[in-house]
Amino acid sequence: MTNGNPSRGDIDPYARMRPVPSFSLRSADIQDGEPLPAEQFAEAAGGSNRSPQLSWEGFPAETRSFAVTCFDPDAPTGSGFWHWAVANLPLGTRELAAGAGAPGGALLPAGALTLPNERRQRAYAGAAPPPGTGVHHYWFVVHALDVEHVNVDPDATPAVLGVTMRDAVLARAIIVATGEFGQVN
Repeated sequence: MTNGNPSRGDIDPYARMRPVPSFSLRSADIQDGEPLPAEQFAEAAGGSNRSPQLSWEGFPAETRSFAVTCFDPDAPTGSGFWHWAVANLPLGTRELAAGAGAPGGALLPAGALTLPNERRQRAYAGAAPPPGTGVHHYWFVVHALDVEHVNVDPDATPAVLGVTMRDAVLARAIIVATGEFGQVN
């Protein structure tokens, strides 16, 4: 699916979902439409495997919690690649520090739930596009939800989180950064 924004790639993972308003998402580490810095790549790809700093504002007044995800629809899997998924971020959360996706979640607020990524790690998995697969688009999304808690199994996949929170999403804030094989080395 073409999303009409070349900096966001040819596939919009939210195009078939119920349309919702957007709100503001900023980062000291990544920029919309720009290449990921080395820190956000996997160590095996020459990076630091560090999740980016994210901050948001302007979400709907009805918001009761947040979820944060990072998805690469360009991964050559037929189903994309989930790099990170955190649910049950309390309403008072307006920012995640750089490195909040580290194993153990020490920089996440109490009650936050990090689901296993595609590598089955409860952490942020840095970018590592395979050779010959072109430019990948990394969708960092903050989902504003109308529930305080998403009832999802802690061992569920990020895709299951998406289905579980689908009807609770009030708005989304999105930054799409890019990366390709050999970018960091």
